[in-house]
Amino acid sequence: MVSRVIPVDPFDLVIFGGTGDLARRKILPGLFRRFCAGQIPENSRIIAAARSEMDDDGYRDLAREAIEEFGRKKGRDNKAVKAFLKHLYYVPVDAKGEGGWKQLKERLRDDDDVVRAFYFSVGPSLFSDLAEGLQVNGLSHRDVRIVVEKPFGHDLESARELNEELAKHFHEDQIYRIDHYLGKETVQNLMAVRFGNMLFEPLWNAQYVDHIQITVSETVGVGGRGSYYDNAGAMRDMVQNHLMQLLCLIAMEPPARFEADAVRDEKLKVIRALDPVDPDQIVRGQYTSDGQMPSYREDAENPTSKTESYIALKCYISNWRWANTPFYLRTGKRLNAQASEIAVVFKDAPHSIFGIDAGRHRNVLSIRLQPNEGMTLGVTIKEPGPGGMRLVDVPLDMSFAEALGPEAEEAADAYERLIMDVIRGNQTLFMRGDEVEAAWAWTDPLIEGWERRGDSPKPYDAGSGGPDDAAFLINRDGRRWRRIQT
Repeated sequence: MVSRVIPVDPFDLVIFGGTGDLARRKILPGLFRRFCAGQIPENSRIIAAARSEMDDDGYRDLAREAIEEFGRKKGRDNKAVKAFLKHLYYVPVDAKGEGGWKQLKERLRDDDDVVRAFYFSVGPSLFSDLAEGLQVNGLSHRDVRIVVEKPFGHDLESARELNEELAKHFHEDQIYRIDHYLGKETVQNLMAVRFGNMLFEPLWNAQYVDHIQITVSETVGVGGRGSYYDNAGAMRDMVQNHLMQLLCLIAMEPPARFEADAVRDEKLKVIRALDPVDPDQIVRGQYTSDGQMPSYREDAENPTSKTESYIALKCYISNWRWANTPFYLRTGKRLNAQASEIAVVFKDAPHSIFGIDAGRHRNVLSIRLQPNEGMTLGVTIKEPGPGGMRLVDVPLDMSFAEALGPEAEEAADAYERLIMDVIRGNQTLFMRGDEVEAAWAWTDPLIEGWERRGDSPKPYDAGSGGPDDAAFLINRDGRRWRRIQT
């Protein structure tokens, strides 16, 4: 199978925070891969802006180091790197002051055929300043696009304020709120599997689905993000955005068309249909030291922290498709495996003709986001050999790397795909303002509830599967968490 590379229009992309960690780890290596794939036109420019004093050559050295350290090594050569670096420029800019804006404007081309985009790869406290700076200094026009990184607000009130601030300077169709989970190949394949195959959609409802599990497990701790994370926690950092987006794609109704607002309208309906969650359906945890790695409180430098590094919860969606079908969500730091999975667990057959000795068997559709992106459908067959009808569950496994060949291994990662969508003007995989606010409106009461009660997270061993209470949460319903696999 040969993947198609569709070029985009010439562009000027300005990366505010161009010397930061995200730019070095993801944005620059991703743009380099798009350049090597022939997707970036020769007359495009990538302009980094930050407070540091640096010239073009200095920034190109920084970009070269970032590509060597964080970029994929396969297919990389010095000639390609040198060609890519010629597209890079640097302008020192003070986001909160007047310094550098004039110089930045001079670097941009005043050409209607050139797409102009600004990536806010900075802390959310600077979003409003940058938006105002672009407007005041004449860098904005109707076709300009801005990319806003998470976290988008700390709660509903701050999210509304930020939406209002951005709306003063940009229309909603100019604002791209990025969630890199939506750029993952498997996440988009989820929509293809649901809406492109007659096999699944008739079964995708409460009549046939017993429950759904969404798991995002990380082996790393909060590390250098301790001070930020301690003011956020797993609920704000992961559930309110990443897991919420996965939940929406799993549960939403088929949109009329695969277009930005049609898709986002259906996602918004899911969020607004979510029931409030009872406190006894939420488990919060905090990792302890394993003797070698520090505990969460040590990482956060807060010996009395009550912030969760793990959360598991059960929720329901009050609509006809999903009435009384539980959705189990869990995510945590310093767990026993690095994995992201959506598991659709179908109900038992209404009657087993094979008798009690055949055991209990269920079909499970597992969508793996990482590692080894792909999908597995568990089916029940007869175990080979004589001696009666013995049933066994076997997987129909579609690993992208195996099914689609080496092209799949070299597919664009999430940031590459999403940045190219910004240049194309395609907002399908980006969050809309009302969608963000609806997610916070559901999340805020849960957080306020445990803060008001003074609940402390349950300790769990680093390298484990999380706190024991998380197992009780699902076990008391007669179900089990799926084993986290690498």
